[in-house]
Amino acid sequence: MVSKSTPLRITPSVSERHPPMLKKIFLTLAVLIIIFLIVVAVQPADYRVVRSTTIAAPAPVIFAQVNDLHRWDAWSPWAKLDPAMKTTFDGPAAGTGAIYHWVGNKDVGEGQMTITESHPSDLIKIQLDFIKPFPSSSVTEFMFKPDSVQTAVTWSMSGKNNFVAKAFCLFMNMDKMVGGDFEKGLAQLKTVTEGAAKK
Repeated sequence: MVSKSTPLRITPSVSERHPPMLKKIFLTLAVLIIIFLIVVAVQPADYRVVRSTTIAAPAPVIFAQVNDLHRWDAWSPWAKLDPAMKTTFDGPAAGTGAIYHWVGNKDVGEGQMTITESHPSDLIKIQLDFIKPFPSSSVTEFMFKPDSVQTAVTWSMSGKNNFVAKAFCLFMNMDKMVGGDFEKGLAQLKTVTEGAAKK
């Protein structure tokens, strides 16, 4: 008597059972990625952060505090974030060509400032280059405008966003990141220079 063998039953894979569903999922993900890339690409390439204050001190007194990078520790909003931060100076003591390099913890990273223009009691322009946590470059300016016994001081930073920076700025833009620090720094600069002007 010949026995009949039971046919082997093969269970179809998930992709075989639900091919339309997987295709829809992959298509949806692809569309979302494309939309995200387009949104990032159309973000502004340039950024500018500006803060101003009025200080009851002569422009030359304030100018001297900013023009000498050795004096920044007295008012910089980042100076006290890392007490163990290592700093080095190069070039002239102050003015055009003066260089300040720092290496610190995750709050301050690593970077370098170089004064590229220095016009007495009027304008200071600084090239700011970050090395860590990620490379970036920007231009920082301090403008001083005397007004009677006071001086209007404007601190600005401008630069360009690469693709990664554009994506980051969808969640936290440069103004929110840096604006508060500028306000704190100007407030501390005001305290330092007004105290110096009274002496």
